[in-house]
Amino acid sequence: MTRTGPQTYVRWMIDGHDYFLACLKQVDDARLGGSSHLEGWTGKHLLSHVGHNARALARLAHWAATGEPTPMYPSPSARAQEIEAGARWETARLRDFVAEEQERLTTALGGLTAEHWQAPVVTAQGRTVPARTIPWLRSREVWVHAVDLPAGGDFADFPGDFLDALIEDALIRRRTAQSVAVAARATDRATEPGVGEGMCVEGPAVDLARWLTRRVESPALRTASGGPLPELPPWL
Repeated sequence: MTRTGPQTYVRWMIDGHDYFLACLKQVDDARLGGSSHLEGWTGKHLLSHVGHNARALARLAHWAATGEPTPMYPSPSARAQEIEAGARWETARLRDFVAEEQERLTTALGGLTAEHWQAPVVTAQGRTVPARTIPWLRSREVWVHAVDLPAGGDFADFPGDFLDALIEDALIRRRTAQSVAVAARATDRATEPGVGEGMCVEGPAVDLARWLTRRVESPALRTASGGPLPELPPWL
């Protein structure tokens, strides 16, 4: 992804968390007990994941600050176990959990120096990345999962610069981790060149981001040949 300073990522993270909470306020407790827009997950599963994700990323911030290897999760199965356990909590506790863990993560990131931001850490997928990537990883979670809430948000609400970064990031993951040869060109952007390699899909940035991350097709998207859009596996 295009190199961006950690403070931009932190801004996106904080704004995304505020957006997530604003969307969450629109969903009552009863509805959180029902299905979310993620297959197999209730709204409570989603809240558990968002809270535990902040806790896991705070471990990476600790790693960057101290040099002590602190993985996001102690084992490959721990992430799923945490989500399932949290989904059984009272809804009020889950709402507080999301806010409290985000506050702890923000505080931990606020203590990192310029040197700490460059320290290598390892993601849950096994990728070694500089610590400045941590707030970007969190930004993706809070913005996109706000859309996954029952009666949640919309990609049209996302800041333009974040939306462009999200498209680029999704294309890189599709190509490198999933071997999907797809490119994209946002027709509502001033720059003409597309991003990525392979079959090029064109359309508004909002529709591209929604399709690349949530596989939701739009009549506004098209391929150069006029054929169907490429099939995509789950994003993350």
